[in-house]
Amino acid sequence: MRIRDPIHGTLLLSDEERAVVDSPHFQRLRQLRQLGFGEMAFPGATHTRHGHSLGAMHLAGRLFHTVAEVAGLPTPVREHFSRAVRLAVLCHDLGHMPLSHASERIAPQRATLKLPGWLGPSGDAQASHEDYTARIVLDSSLTPLLEARFGPLGLTPEAIVALIAGATPPEGLRFTHAGRDWTPLLRSLVSGELDADRMDYLLRDSFYTGVNYGRYDLDWIVSNLRPVAVGDRVHLGLTRPGVFAFEDFLLSRQHMFLAVYLHHTSVNFDHMLMRYHQEAEGEFSIPSDPEAFLHCDDVALHAALRVSKNRWAQWIATRRPFKRIVQLTNRDDIGSLQPLQEALDAAGVESFQVENEVQLSKYAREGINLFVVDDRTGDAVEVGDYTPLYERFAGAVRLVRLFARPDQSAIARELVARHLPGNPRGDAAHLLRADTPSRSRS
Repeated sequence: MRIRDPIHGTLLLSDEERAVVDSPHFQRLRQLRQLGFGEMAFPGATHTRHGHSLGAMHLAGRLFHTVAEVAGLPTPVREHFSRAVRLAVLCHDLGHMPLSHASERIAPQRATLKLPGWLGPSGDAQASHEDYTARIVLDSSLTPLLEARFGPLGLTPEAIVALIAGATPPEGLRFTHAGRDWTPLLRSLVSGELDADRMDYLLRDSFYTGVNYGRYDLDWIVSNLRPVAVGDRVHLGLTRPGVFAFEDFLLSRQHMFLAVYLHHTSVNFDHMLMRYHQEAEGEFSIPSDPEAFLHCDDVALHAALRVSKNRWAQWIATRRPFKRIVQLTNRDDIGSLQPLQEALDAAGVESFQVENEVQLSKYAREGINLFVVDDRTGDAVEVGDYTPLYERFAGAVRLVRLFARPDQSAIARELVARHLPGNPRGDAAHLLRADTPSRSRS
């Protein structure tokens, strides 16, 4: 099967992959906006999780092909590993909820999904989209299809979930060759510092939002990928010439968060949706049953908002967001908002604050994920020990926004001018780091 994609060109799917794509659980992704409320700020951002999952699967195969060529893997081993990583990435977003991350706040407890113990204890934790993905792959109407199509090829639903979740099922994983375990490398391509998910969504989101921040040198990164053996485990590596493109990739992701993913309009609507869920508790819910979950998408949520009598629902449905009146960052005195907030409350102005943080990398704190390798000598070091970028951008960029009800925004701005001279309301796309003493050097 061939699919035309605006980002990667022609995507090729096997008959087995096509069967997954044609399944109801995958087709549901057509009704999930990739950027949630992003289209409220960027009208072109109407692309879906469906297109992203296909593109990410394609990239996963392309990334693995490069390292497999360098390693000289035998054809049967290469095909097995490639099939596994492509399928894991194809399925990685099946559990996303309406408007992407915006609805995860009302997800049921993780225990209601009845996930196997090897995926970790449930406790009272709230279910995430990763948990729903695991449930759909392991125990839904999709599961028999996966078993019938991929079981004869040596892939089980448990193995796919293990690659997505970074966990190990009781029977273990069988991604080994010549006495070495390739699981770390395959997991890195599914979820890691240079994974197919990030590499696709940056390019795709840049294209559909019409911004340039998420662009990076994909071809150069791909051509510089290498397998790195550490003991009996194989990790993902990048040659030294590829490090510059990798650093640009990391910064592109950070810039996209500041300029697009945490755009004040999206953040505004996300908070309003949360207030709707709080005030109209139970009016819209996320079902635990995977088959009921099939009908839980953006269309269902928007339909609920349109007919709801709740004021937050009506404001969202008619696109009447609160007005941003202040935006502060690490470079400002965030504590100065307290007197302003008190003044707003005293004047009867309805307002709310939203705080977000952007980190250059979450993986740098989680152990080995990527190596830098010298092609000439074969020497390899962890990427964090090779590039100073992690140290320079170690702190999170913190954004604090204050929003006021539209009909009270004029009063709110008068109070802002009185309590915060200069009205710091600029966009944050230019912010690259937090100013802290440890990063004061250039």
